[in-house]
Amino acid sequence: MNKLGRNDACWCGSGIKYKKCHSAFDDRLYAMAKNGAKVPGRKLIKTPAQIEAIKESAKVNIAVLDYVADHIEAGVSTEEIDRWVYEQTVKYHAIPAPLNYEGFPKSVCTSINDVVCHGIPSPDEILQDGDIINVDCSTILNGYFSDSSRMFCIGNVPEEKKRLVEKTKEAVYLGLEQVKPWGFLGDMGQTIHDFARENGYSVVQQIGGHGIGLEFHEDPWVSFVSERGHEMVMAPGMIFTIEPMINMGTDEIFQDSDNGWTIYTEDGMPSAQWEIQVLVTETGHEIICY
Repeated sequence: MNKLGRNDACWCGSGIKYKKCHSAFDDRLYAMAKNGAKVPGRKLIKTPAQIEAIKESAKVNIAVLDYVADHIEAGVSTEEIDRWVYEQTVKYHAIPAPLNYEGFPKSVCTSINDVVCHGIPSPDEILQDGDIINVDCSTILNGYFSDSSRMFCIGNVPEEKKRLVEKTKEAVYLGLEQVKPWGFLGDMGQTIHDFARENGYSVVQQIGGHGIGLEFHEDPWVSFVSERGHEMVMAPGMIFTIEPMINMGTDEIFQDSDNGWTIYTEDGMPSAQWEIQVLVTETGHEIICY
């Protein structure tokens, strides 16, 4: 970080003198870094104007997932879910972030049963009674990104699959309680991992959450098998996702060799994931998108 004079304009663009804006903030990060902590760079700290723009994007993302929630049922194809997401997103003059992202061919990820993530919608994939599905929706509005996902239980879902879905959501919100300014991402990661193991589940290690807002995927990468007191410092103004992928069986996974995207559980057991987008505030946290 470049040092500023106390009377210089603050780096955050507020127009306020540095000494009255982010000087104390930077001093705290410098001190933590000297003690060996991994601290965020300035580009990861969102300005108030950026935060408001990201929230507007999130309103669209939430509305699209609400639409899916009102219409999803047995007999619907994942291709139809993709069409809903595209049509609803553009209705709000926004863009589905996954569409053509690094070659991804659809507007949303639809991951059923043993699919951990990155399921590609298809007209041949029809939701059946007893399925669980994650619908992962991401939106670009005026260049700002939002991202969240929800689980849906289709029809008469077996109790063990319902429990997985419920406990995964509980894990997310237990982890959220650990999102506090000047704490560590590992505080959240260990809380989620411990809770999953206590309930007989495993957490996928190779795939995690991420910073988001000005780009689809920003630093930091967010692990959910991390240790308390480790990983990046959670400084006010950071925005990232909490999205553990929790498996009923082993945490081992594999990628579909044909499409290069879809991730499955190695043992064919179900997996569940909820995703929220979170802002670290001066006093705690705020859910941006859900």
